This record gives sequence, structure tokens and C-alpha cells, in this order.
Amino acid sequence: MSEPIPPIALPPAQNPQQEGEWLRHSLHNWLDQEFIPEPVNQQIAQRASQIYVRQRMEGENDLGALVIAIVTEMQAFDFRESFYSEFAIANAVSDLLLDSLGIDRCCGQ
Repeated sequence: MSEPIPPIALPPAQNPQQEGEWLRHSLHNWLDQEFIPEPVNQQIAQRASQIYVRQRMEGENDLGALVIAIVTEMQAFDFRESFYSEFAIANAVSDLLLDSLGIDRCCGQ
């Protein structure tokens, strides 16, 4: 029987605004590089960053909970002008955060 993947906790936020700015910039770059640069990518990155910052300011450190919050709140975003969805955005945020922590995303390691 396989073992469940343990939860990943981010370090407590020291400067949520700075983290949010890093996330906004990193996500915008990822969005532009993944397909084609689109004006809506900036809006997507801004909204995801706002959700992340608010969650961090409220004391959320669990990566899974952050991903769920982004999926839930991004459902209200109009993705008609984008190749992406709320799930793609939440997964990209998770990957960017894992990369920033030096955690290998491959195979649950």
C-alpha cells in the first residue's frame, strides 16, 4: 500500500506583500511562457497573488489549503480570454512555491 504524501507547510509569512509581488511576477512570466503572452495573463497573475497574500496574512501556511483557496476564488474570474482555468493557475502557483522552497515536484518527492 502506498503512503500518503505528507502536507507541505510554508514558512510563516514575514512579508506577505513581498511574497505576493514575487508570486505575481513569477506567475505572469510562467503564463506568458507556457503558451503565448496575452494581456489577460497580467490580470490572472494579479488576482491569484491577491488571493495568496490575503490567505498568508490570515495565517495560512498549508500549501494544499492555499491551492484550494486559489481554485475556489479563481472560479469567479472570467477565463474566456485565456487558455487557462482556475485549476491550471492553482497548480502553477503550487509548482512555483515548491520550486522556491527547493522541493522536487516529481513523483511526490
